Amino acid sequence: MSSLSDPVSVLKGVGQRRQIALNKLGIDTINDLLTYFPRRYDDLSLKDLSTALDGERVTVKGIVITAPTVVFFGRKRSRLSFRLKINDDIYNVTFFNQPWLKRQLSLESEVIVFGTFNQSRNQIQGMKILSQDQNDAYDSIYPVNKEVKQATIKHLIKLAFEAYGGQLVDIVPTSLRKKYRLESFHDTIQNIHFPESPIAAKKAFRTAKFMEFFLFAMKIQILKVTRRQEDPQAQIKYNPQLIQSFKDQLSFQLTDSQNKVSHEILTDLQQPLAMNRLLQGDVGSGKTVVSAIAILATISAHKQAAIMAPTEILAEQHANNFAKMFAKFNVNIALLTGDTSAVARRAMLPRIKDGEVNLIVGTHALFQDQVTYDNLGLAVIDEQHRFGVHQRQALRKKGTSTNMLAMTATPIPRTLAITMYGDMDVSIINELPKGRKPIKTSWITSAKTEAAIRFVKKQLQSGNQIYVVTPLIEESEAVDMKNAVAIYERFKAIFEPNFSVGLLHGRMSNDEKDQAMVDFKNNQFQVLVATTVIEVGVDVANANTMLIFDADHFGLAQLHQLRGRVGRGSTQSYCILIADPKNEIGKKRMKAIASSTDGFFLSQKDLELRGQGDITGLKQSGMPDFKVADPVGDLNILTVANQEAREIAIDRNWQKKPENVQLAQYLKFNQTITTD
Repeated sequence: MSSLSDPVSVLKGVGQRRQIALNKLGIDTINDLLTYFPRRYDDLSLKDLSTALDGERVTVKGIVITAPTVVFFGRKRSRLSFRLKINDDIYNVTFFNQPWLKRQLSLESEVIVFGTFNQSRNQIQGMKILSQDQNDAYDSIYPVNKEVKQATIKHLIKLAFEAYGGQLVDIVPTSLRKKYRLESFHDTIQNIHFPESPIAAKKAFRTAKFMEFFLFAMKIQILKVTRRQEDPQAQIKYNPQLIQSFKDQLSFQLTDSQNKVSHEILTDLQQPLAMNRLLQGDVGSGKTVVSAIAILATISAHKQAAIMAPTEILAEQHANNFAKMFAKFNVNIALLTGDTSAVARRAMLPRIKDGEVNLIVGTHALFQDQVTYDNLGLAVIDEQHRFGVHQRQALRKKGTSTNMLAMTATPIPRTLAITMYGDMDVSIINELPKGRKPIKTSWITSAKTEAAIRFVKKQLQSGNQIYVVTPLIEESEAVDMKNAVAIYERFKAIFEPNFSVGLLHGRMSNDEKDQAMVDFKNNQFQVLVATTVIEVGVDVANANTMLIFDADHFGLAQLHQLRGRVGRGSTQSYCILIADPKNEIGKKRMKAIASSTDGFFLSQKDLELRGQGDITGLKQSGMPDFKVADPVGDLNILTVANQEAREIAIDRNWQKKPENVQLAQYLKFNQTITTD
């Protein structure tokens, strides 16, 4: 019995060689072939050149009035030329590297040419010659390789649709198709491959995009349900009075956003389900105090909490901050990093194992084999994108039913949050603590560098400290960018002996990097020249100005993250971007970062301008590949599809509803998604 999962080799004309060539295009089955969508369409309807735009692709019919000639350049390059009379006007036609087309042309014959119109030269650069009986006014153009030609793909898709079109059953429930005016799956496939008009193709693609997002979202929901099976051991029966006492003794009031997020996390902890939550918030938005509430709640339920940071210096900062915050509460803190001495480690490990220590702060050392916990109820991961999946899971597995709170100061746009972290609940802190002054950001060209240095000198004379950031460590012949070593030498010459200048970059050892940051924090030098290694770093309240060279070589999200290193104190802070962007996109990015301090707006803008591949300065490996849907351009469809999937999955018996039978069956055999 035939099915859409049949190999493409069942089609006439697909032998072993052609099957291998199709496999290289990702086409293994009939379903793969039918969902191998065109990358564009050519409008083959005849065009009146008097209304055509310069550079427009056009189809014209005319009489060949000069003998076609072919001129060869080297072995493989050629130019075919002739003149074409269209009504009373004469146009030059050229075809490059298609000498065989000469056989289809003869003097005084009528010909239909598809190509690009050059208005100033009265010329058409031909792409193909169409047959007189061409029926398709709207032609599908597919991505191909050297082994598979356009004509082959079109022919095979037509064969597959004729033989298997009847098996294209509707997976999206009827109620959703009616609600959003979506086409049937059969009509969608037909109108994508064989559209009668641009409108028909557009409608079909709209359905295909919704379907792709919706099926992905359903897989995420199933994953979420399977991961969050009822687990009474995960429940944190915390003391609400203790949490209120903690809030009351703080020297500041929580923002509305912090209160909202704290409530979401505490509600999660009370459930007999293991929490899996992502906490997003700009640098300085107050994620630490929110995590402190979750930690104290866990400890009040007689369980342990652990917080893992990406660097030893950041772990130490957390340990100090929590020690101050929990000074009036029964919290015993241990700091466990690679730097912890063997003597201290030997004394600490038994206290962690028997539960005497109830908050363990550290780095990767937290999940080493010799570290055993008494009852790990909460694992907090700070700057979660700095850890791999297995590292995060390794810490979680140190307990039997551990709740997970992942934190990031890299604002992730809704697009990525939905697709990459769809199986996590997302909390967002979207306001800064009261009294915090927004950082004043300006963009200047390199010609104004001296003025920026004069501004920096004034800030130093006022007792402030300065970050200077550059993309490279040493000079590169390949790229003309400022480098940390050269700037370090230059700034030493300018500012010393009045002010000390330090250097920090990724090639230094961890000990050297940590020492440089400690020295800067202790004001042993006032200017720190650094690469992006400071993107995740300690708080230096006295640092109020950042100078970023070659700022157009960083992503917007990364620039925003770097900028967040200043503005930690009460004085006005500044960020000066020095950049000479070479194109409009570069200029738009500089204008965006200079005009906004909203990390979520900037991360979405970065996604739109740079594409989805590199949003945090690190490749987003979790970003799924969609065939037709674009998570950035089609964000509205993505959001709606995600909401609908959530609504369906809330009902535990959704698979048993008649309209969901095909959907349930599809997901049963296509549950291949793996996410973080």
